[in-house]
Amino acid sequence: MRIERIEASKHKKGRILIFLEDGACLKITEQELLDFGLRSGDVLDEDTLQRLKAAAGVSNIKTTAADLIGRRAMSRHDLEKKLKDRGASEAEARYAGEWLEAIGALNDAEYAALLARHCGDLGYGPGRTREKLREKGVPRELWEEALDSLPPAEEQVDKFLQSKLHGRKPDEKEKKRLTDALLRRGFSWGDVKAAWMRMNEYFEDECNEL
Repeated sequence: MRIERIEASKHKKGRILIFLEDGACLKITEQELLDFGLRSGDVLDEDTLQRLKAAAGVSNIKTTAADLIGRRAMSRHDLEKKLKDRGASEAEARYAGEWLEAIGALNDAEYAALLARHCGDLGYGPGRTREKLREKGVPRELWEEALDSLPPAEEQVDKFLQSKLHGRKPDEKEKKRLTDALLRRGFSWGDVKAAWMRMNEYFEDECNEL
């Protein structure tokens, strides 16, 4: 197969376009250009063409993977899923994940801690945070250490109730609504019950001072 011409991509830095006589266009990197010593007019035998396509495929997957994690943090599981959604084979996606881990660009433990802190900033408790860690494909063995990044549940629950009540004593309907909201946020029944006991003590002290 003859190479008709070689051009640098106008849209993506470092990408080289190889135009073949059958009308096909291979997208490679500068590294493949050097490794294969390609020039316009070269005739590629079938074996060389297949090796070039395989090398280009790996480079493109690595570039795509690097672009994805450059946009936002994610777990290795999520990265590999996104790569497969874009047409990568399971082996290619796994290779890209291993490569990014090896160069320190992908770290599930750091991502798990970051996600847990984000959940804490949103006012989520341990239960909801575990759900998020599971949804994002974080390995289960990293969950407990990540959960240590959360503020104490007592502090979060009290803050939530204070922000809603502003010193008012709620009626039973409002108390149930706030309790349900806290449970949805991932706090345990024990944490919520203890918070209401502290609130009740606060209201009793307020009444005694009147």
